[in-house]
Amino acid sequence: MSTEDQFTVVKNHEEQYSIWWSHRPLPSGWIDAGFSGSREACLSRISEVWTDMRPLSLRTRMDGASA
Repeated sequence: MSTEDQFTVVKNHEEQYSIWWSHRPLPSGWIDAGFSGSREACLSRISEVWTDMRPLSLRTRMDGASA
């Protein structure tokens, strides 16, 4: 697998996930979420860990409203 076929799972401040090419600098506002591999492996990892698609701010607001 070439470096251009390697991806990294990234996460933003709202705990939303995406993939990014491992050989490129991370885009502003995104951090490495600790997993790298093929595109398919990264997308599989995201489906395992990102079970609530709502942004963090919305989850927090909704949890506060129900309390």
